[in-house]
Amino acid sequence: MDHNEEQRQGPTPESAGGSYVGGQLARALRTATTHEDADTRRRAELRLGRWRRVLDGLRDGSLHIGSRTPVAGFPAWVTPEVVRGGFATGAASAGGPLLPHEVELARRAGVPADRRALFEYHLSDAGLAELTTMLDGGHYEVTVPEEAALLAVAWLARSGERAAALELLEAIAPFSDRLRFAPRSTSAPAPDPSTACRRTVGEARADVARRQPKHAVEAMREALAVWNPFTDELLTLWLDVTDVDTGHVLTREPTPDWRLRGRELLNRYEKLAAEHRLCGKHRDPKQNQSILRTALADTLAGRPLDARRLGLVRHGIVSMVGRRGLPGSSEHTRLREWQAADAKRPTHHDLARVVVRRLADLPQDAGATDTGALLGPVTTAEQAATGVPADAEIPETIRRLVERALSAPIGTLIERGIVPSAEVLAELVPQLVASTTAQAYPDASLRALMSAHHRAFGRRRSLLLVNLHHQVRAEELPWVAAVSGQRERGIEARGQARTVLTHVGELALTGFPATILPNPMIARLSALADGAEVRMPWVEELAADIFMGRFSRKFLGAAVLAGGLLEGSLYERYFGIDYAAMAAWVNGDPDWRAYSDASVARFGEMCRSRGDIGTERSVAANGVVIEQSQILTTHNLAALAGPVGAKPNWADLARRSFTAVCRLTARTQGNPRPLSTVKDAAYAWRQMVFHLSLCGEAERAEVESWLADETARHPHHVGRRLAPALRGLRAVTAGAHFNARGTVDNDTGRRLVGWTTSRHWLLEPR
Repeated sequence: MDHNEEQRQGPTPESAGGSYVGGQLARALRTATTHEDADTRRRAELRLGRWRRVLDGLRDGSLHIGSRTPVAGFPAWVTPEVVRGGFATGAASAGGPLLPHEVELARRAGVPADRRALFEYHLSDAGLAELTTMLDGGHYEVTVPEEAALLAVAWLARSGERAAALELLEAIAPFSDRLRFAPRSTSAPAPDPSTACRRTVGEARADVARRQPKHAVEAMREALAVWNPFTDELLTLWLDVTDVDTGHVLTREPTPDWRLRGRELLNRYEKLAAEHRLCGKHRDPKQNQSILRTALADTLAGRPLDARRLGLVRHGIVSMVGRRGLPGSSEHTRLREWQAADAKRPTHHDLARVVVRRLADLPQDAGATDTGALLGPVTTAEQAATGVPADAEIPETIRRLVERALSAPIGTLIERGIVPSAEVLAELVPQLVASTTAQAYPDASLRALMSAHHRAFGRRRSLLLVNLHHQVRAEELPWVAAVSGQRERGIEARGQARTVLTHVGELALTGFPATILPNPMIARLSALADGAEVRMPWVEELAADIFMGRFSRKFLGAAVLAGGLLEGSLYERYFGIDYAAMAAWVNGDPDWRAYSDASVARFGEMCRSRGDIGTERSVAANGVVIEQSQILTTHNLAALAGPVGAKPNWADLARRSFTAVCRLTARTQGNPRPLSTVKDAAYAWRQMVFHLSLCGEAERAEVESWLADETARHPHHVGRRLAPALRGLRAVTAGAHFNARGTVDNDTGRRLVGWTTSRHWLLEPR
């Protein structure tokens, strides 16, 4: 879950009823009505329905965009259905029609198929017994946080915490007719807390099953397997009455046997055309097969061919023989054998069906510990069952879908490319955070429940919030609050959380050294830090389009924390920061929560003055200010290297960051919209400067001498574009300082930042 305490990316609430929602609605409608893929149309129809609910809620006043309680009648703890941009639709994630397992439970329990009746059943002796069995066995799946509520009631009831159970029921009972508060039972045990997976086996199976046959591929296979052999027979028939040397047609009188073979061919054509309808080439009157076939029909019907028709038939025969050789010749036979083998080769859809069968044999609610066995060649037994040839290899596109279900340590997933970005890494961290947070509960069944709950809570989508409001926190949920007294806040629980915090921090740094931490990752790290009782100011990336010009206290706190690590460093000199002066604003007080409004406002003023944007107000100007805040705070890098205690190979991270700078700079050439690429390149450069600042002197000198060699590995224009930045870095390393314009050495060296209100110098022709 994204605990963004600042403004999120997206439109402002004031514009919610305008172009943004309307644009999303129009886009979903266009896809739902025009896309060629049925599954894509179906998903677009679902999006269309959600955006219509947003628009209806805005019109009738039942939605309050920007609020922590955007849906009228629902408290903040209810998980809202949220669409792109942080808009609540008015629906609850735990609401909607009864799910299949709820319908089955109602049938089995003999109660009406509605949520209130199911809620009351779970509070009966039989229902509580079922919940207790789930608790003890751990065979349940919590997909939204609310599904943990009745399990918490059952645990409290059997533990003698009657008052807490009744208080919890009092909080959730008013919504029992609309929300589901119990989980689905499963056959799979709880996941290994030391591992994670991007997709469950069931989700991967659904992904693979969506691999539908491609019309073009199936049409080609039909042409090779059906129409090519038919065309060869038709050509052979005409060759029997054609002088091959001269190309003259009907030089011999058709025999009764020839006519009989011709009628059989025409009859077979009608059957083939009715059965095989993917390839339409044989219906084209300009194609050779159609010309020969219609000429045959006229000849058998006694209709003489005029000179034009004879010329077309002659041209067709000559061109077909010239292109592929005579039917039965070695040249022609080799070609047709190759084409026949190609037609028999299984398609991706065929191989997907095999993989779906393999995945169906595994528990669907967890990851797979070994995906290799799922991706081997087709076996003889599978050939007998599916008709797909044995030894056929599973294609890479399907392999990637299956490998997402691999359950392994996150470091392994990063190494194998299954986790390709920090955003994806953030999606997996809740699986570790959940188990770590739950370690504070000494009771095993309660620990498993809270682990499952926190995994679901981590999937809760963030709302669009304004005025420095924060997202709902786990401890605000009634069932979490009800069992909070069972937590142990001992050294062991803190130590476990601290270990995972450090591990995840190092994973983020080493896995993706050139990208800033995305907001979901910051939220995960913040949750871990809370569990470890390591209080530090985590700062999110702010959205330039809705930035309101203010920073919260934690931004100044993060800058002071960075100064404690970087004062006197290359980073401080390169970006022209006076960390000592900033620490003096707060008298060296490390408690950022106690900073005065005046000192926080001063931080904002510094960011604006450092950006040198004057009084300009625009998205670009906002971006300049936000980037300066990231520079001053290091955007959480100092927190990872300092209090968190991450100890990666800083020199390696600096090298990899610079490689990313070169790769991104290369993409600016000929790019019609290069600004986001420039921004990412500058962020990667800033990461590199930070990593270099934590290297030893010898290591830093070695990396800096390597930069020129690395630049030479990339297109020539990369070196030309980056030359001012490299000169500026060398000059600062040697002791020089950038002037007020951010240049050095007679303006030949430049400080590289990403945002600007004018054309960026990195884009100038060089």
